[in-house]
Amino acid sequence: MAEQQQKQQQQGGDDEMLEAALEMPEVVQRQDSLYRDASRAGGASHHGHERWGKTLRLAFQCVGVLYGDIGTSPLYVYSSTFTAGVRHTDDLLGVLSLIIYSFILFTMVKYVYIALRANDDGDGGTFALYSLISRHAKVSLVPNQQAEDELHILDQEDPKSFSRRRGLATLQLASPAAHRAQRVKELLETSKPVRISLFLLTILATAMVISDACLTPAISVLSAVGGLKEKAPHLTTDQIVWITVAILVALFSVQRFGTDKVGYFFAPVVILWLLLIGGVGVYNLVKHDIGVLRAFNPKYIADYFRRNKKDAWISLGGILLCFTGTEALFADLGYFSIRSIQLSFGFGLVPSVLLAYAGQAAFLRKYPEEVANTFYRSTPTVLFWPTFVLAIAASIIGSQAMISCAFATISHSQALGCFPRVKILHTSKQYQGQLYIPEVNFLLGFAACVVTVAFKTTVVIGEAHGICVVLVMLITTLLLTVVMLLVWRMNAWCVALFFLVFMASESVYLSSVLYKFLHGGYIPVVISAVLMAVMIVWHYVHVMRYKYELERTVSPDKVREMLDGRDLRKVPGVGLFYTDLVQGIPPVFPHLIEKIPSIHAVLLFVSVKHLPVPHVDMSERFLFRQVEPREHKLYRCVARYGYRDPLEEAKDFATNLVERLQYYIRDVNLYGVDVDAKAGKVSYPSSRCDSMARSTRRSSMTMTMQQHYSSASYTESLALARARSTSSGATGRMNMNGMIMMPSASYTERERQGRSIYAEEMMTPAESFSELAMQVVPSGRYAASSQQLFQAAKMSLEEMAKIEEEQRYIEREMEKGVVYIMGENEVVARPHSSLLKKIIVNYVYAFLRKNCRQGDKMLAIPRSQLLKVGMSYEI
Repeated sequence: MAEQQQKQQQQGGDDEMLEAALEMPEVVQRQDSLYRDASRAGGASHHGHERWGKTLRLAFQCVGVLYGDIGTSPLYVYSSTFTAGVRHTDDLLGVLSLIIYSFILFTMVKYVYIALRANDDGDGGTFALYSLISRHAKVSLVPNQQAEDELHILDQEDPKSFSRRRGLATLQLASPAAHRAQRVKELLETSKPVRISLFLLTILATAMVISDACLTPAISVLSAVGGLKEKAPHLTTDQIVWITVAILVALFSVQRFGTDKVGYFFAPVVILWLLLIGGVGVYNLVKHDIGVLRAFNPKYIADYFRRNKKDAWISLGGILLCFTGTEALFADLGYFSIRSIQLSFGFGLVPSVLLAYAGQAAFLRKYPEEVANTFYRSTPTVLFWPTFVLAIAASIIGSQAMISCAFATISHSQALGCFPRVKILHTSKQYQGQLYIPEVNFLLGFAACVVTVAFKTTVVIGEAHGICVVLVMLITTLLLTVVMLLVWRMNAWCVALFFLVFMASESVYLSSVLYKFLHGGYIPVVISAVLMAVMIVWHYVHVMRYKYELERTVSPDKVREMLDGRDLRKVPGVGLFYTDLVQGIPPVFPHLIEKIPSIHAVLLFVSVKHLPVPHVDMSERFLFRQVEPREHKLYRCVARYGYRDPLEEAKDFATNLVERLQYYIRDVNLYGVDVDAKAGKVSYPSSRCDSMARSTRRSSMTMTMQQHYSSASYTESLALARARSTSSGATGRMNMNGMIMMPSASYTERERQGRSIYAEEMMTPAESFSELAMQVVPSGRYAASSQQLFQAAKMSLEEMAKIEEEQRYIEREMEKGVVYIMGENEVVARPHSSLLKKIIVNYVYAFLRKNCRQGDKMLAIPRSQLLKVGMSYEI
């Protein structure tokens, strides 16, 4: 009876969820928000079907970019593991077995075959995982999402189920996986502590990656340079250290030139390095002890722990260095495809690295006293200098990968309001992801040199390096678990198995490195703590400032009253008023009108919005909304960028924006897609062009229409297009190129249901007007229908002339000049705030903002065209 009642209660709960899902509002009104996720991500192509030729080329390239750090780990793993020497030769079999299975479990299984699938439209890393989660649940701490945005997110998640939502809602919610995903989503969205914890974990991983970018160059180059003692034993440790510092200074000095200048050099060098260490490994196996291959039997792991107990557990801090660099591999996924990484990893990296570790173990079985410098001592004498040169080169390449990963991570963080403004330079026109940040580069180089000089040996630096590696892996496991439940909707047992296996094993490694916290493990913790404090303060004030502006948004009625009730002077030209708000008019605008009672002939409130996706296509970049009253030519605009998209120069930005504004004026008037109040729908004006210039469109339109209606002028042709689209109802619409714009299936479906209709769905290119007219209109009625269309067209000639005049008006004002208006807002804590809040806002944030780049410098705005408006915000 109890089980039956439980089933009935569960069924009742399911019925309530079904009813709630099916009782969706028939009309989804568009709020006063322009926020919308990108409908197309540039990284999506990374995961489509590709030819084997392209896969092989990408596999060759990713060897040089991704495997430098992992491939140079054999330089220091054994010396970091056996810090007190090899006590028993069978311990080498236990350590080798741990290396083999740790490498396979964490690097191959977790990252290459699981984590790479959890990409954000082709982009990887912990920050991309957070972005992926934020696109399926409202976990962002910035309140910039509205109710209608969720429709677009659901549409991206499963377009087929979205277009047939009501018919499939029962089947979707009946699935246990869907129930779990819904519960996870509700937990993430309703629990503020969970959202904050998720954010803190993400920025902790980000801070650890940045810390790792100063430790990886130090340990890699120091290990490689240490080989000089084999040929020059008179060199002291201090001399080795200063040679390493000189190489580090050179490495960080050439960052400004960009990695693309030496990109073609990377892959051959790393391939030669992998072939060399693999070949030396085979040589050592054959010459010394091929029996070490018994380490593939995991029983030697148990023997190792039984024999050494606590010392075996402590040695895990050195063993984990064999899979360093996996985060860089995941973070740099955006440059390559999953298949190319899996191919090069499985057939290139894995055999070479495992042979190198096995060969060193065979050498140490015979010469255990050489463990402090295993790599060079196990290399044949004749190959020493080629090995030394390749080791230096591979170390630099591995360091370069982590430095580039740090630059990209900071760029992503800054784009989403989690890092102070710094100057970001794109060093390659061909590859957008190759960045250079001067301030960060200097700090990383300085920190790497200080760490090298202070600790002198790879053992201590390795302990610090290990904390970065294992903490990032733990956070990645947590985020992957959320992705499995929320996005992939996997079986609960599979998710539990993944979580338990990796969380338990990584926790053991973490406990080992924390044991040596005072021996060097505190270095990345201190660096990360400082970085996290900076990021938390910056993001906290960013959110509070956004909420302050959002609560004081100027209403449309207030704008109309302000513009109509004042004697405003019209200033010639175009004004671009920058604001963080995407929901409405910022409070600094009335402040400007009050102090300077004038307004530009054309004024646009521009919000540069960075979305949690890697790329936003140029055709989807600008969104517009006109502000009433229309005669004042006020518009709101959101310029959307992905966190990998570079910002244009101010002049190019203004040119592109005004060009898209003209398309918007065309669309909103020609297609009538502004507001349909009678039907209860709010449609979404498009701001994208169909890839042809205005002059080309005019010529193409005229030629197309003249084939059947030679007497029609250009204006008549436009009017005819609008009359045709109006008279045909939902049958079709025409664009400026003489193309009928047919509604998509989802357009028809949503029009019947009374939901929002997006212009992107209405304007789907079909046949030309002439071809469609011949198909739709029967031949017997062709002349009569044509005459009716021309009669409707003549009624719209005056309206079409207004569209042309409005577009020319904007062109003329653009030629008169552009003025960039920015709010120079001072943010202070309220008088009765707590002491901690006053310190954070009035001192820490003020210091960061004063010493970081201002908005006009970030947007490269010329000083001669800049107007700053000051206002004080009390948060």
